[in-house]
Amino acid sequence: MIRGIDHVGIAVKSINEAKKFWVDTLGLKLSHIEEVPEQKARVAVLKVGETTIELVEPTSADSPIQRFIEKRGEGLHHLTLQTDHLAERLKSLKDANVALIDEKPRLGASGAKIAFLHPKSAHGVLVELCEPHE
Repeated sequence: MIRGIDHVGIAVKSINEAKKFWVDTLGLKLSHIEEVPEQKARVAVLKVGETTIELVEPTSADSPIQRFIEKRGEGLHHLTLQTDHLAERLKSLKDANVALIDEKPRLGASGAKIAFLHPKSAHGVLVELCEPHE
């Protein structure tokens, strides 16, 4: 079951530069910054009401975020929906012929289990499913 929007991911070249707008100008609250080695990224989590915005910075030249920025520039990267039982959800999506980037959950920011759905199945939107760490 989809429980709601967990966060919106924004690809940035530099968290420090992006914070000047999101935190200093708009006044969003910075929750924390963490390294996500499996994603080759650094993530700044900003609180916005009941949801969050993640500023996602690449930490290596072969990071998926770096490739995204090189191809499309900085900006909206993904929409994350919170779900229960991620592994089961992935199996049912695969059975429904949804194109998956990840067929099994992997570790994301804040200890959450995550998986990405291919944008071709979601009308051009990179959708991330997230089962939060309890």
